[in-house]
Amino acid sequence: MSWIILVIAGLFEVAFATCLGKAKETTGTEMYMWYGGFLITLTISMGLLMKATQTLPIGTAYAVWTGIGAVGTVLVGIFVFKDPANFWRLFFITTLIGSIIGLKAVSH
Repeated sequence: MSWIILVIAGLFEVAFATCLGKAKETTGTEMYMWYGGFLITLTISMGLLMKATQTLPIGTAYAVWTGIGAVGTVLVGIFVFKDPANFWRLFFITTLIGSIIGLKAVSH
């Protein structure tokens, strides 16, 4: 169950990074709504991370959480914000995914 909570926490990390990106693109009330979404998703992500670390090793949990956030944010950047998707960028994201899977495999 802790792994599921950790994955959800990582997805909320992607959400708070996405909110920051969207806030940067907007002005006025809409910008403040995105910043509000950032605060809400940040709080949820941190709370779920805290819950997951009650039973998972902190080093593994934090690395997986940030890895999910990094991979997800890069993918959102590519598909939503039209960031470049060149070979090396995709290569290193793939190696990061492999590292996350490896950490899960060796954790007890």
